[in-house]
Amino acid sequence: MRTARALAVAVTAGTVLGLAAPVASAWDDPKNIVAMPSVIPRGGHLTVTVEGKSCMTPGSKITSDAFPDAQLTPTASGGSATAIIHKHATPGAHNITAHCGSKPPLTKPAAFTVIHGGVRGGLGGSSTTGATSTDMAIGGGLVAAAVIGGGVFWLRRRSENASRGI
Repeated sequence: MRTARALAVAVTAGTVLGLAAPVASAWDDPKNIVAMPSVIPRGGHLTVTVEGKSCMTPGSKITSDAFPDAQLTPTASGGSATAIIHKHATPGAHNITAHCGSKPPLTKPAAFTVIHGGVRGGLGGSSTTGATSTDMAIGGGLVAAAVIGGGVFWLRRRSENASRGI
């Protein structure tokens, strides 16, 4: 009876350790690559975070064909890096590969998209500053219409008052 009980405890302990070991080693592997912003113009700054304890080790880096290799700096859950997109990067989706410690590299396909040019936020996407000649012509026409309309109203009002004898 004692042998059976000891054998059961040994098998249970071995099973628990056997199941926990892959989980512990997998936790060290790089995982969950996040690129922000996901759409970026050429020359823009891309922030990439990679989860995984192995990404905290010196020499860990991220690579892509759209930016030069960037070293990961340790964070609470892995590593983070800022990369500058090449001025000649091809517009479209690009992959990011994380190289963390001695673990196999992790690639996230289509992690971000490079666009040809950016928009000027806060200006409605306009590409000029100030009023254009078209804007000036429209504004001048509206002012002229207001002056003429006001003059006609004033003259009609004056003629009505004159006919009443006021």
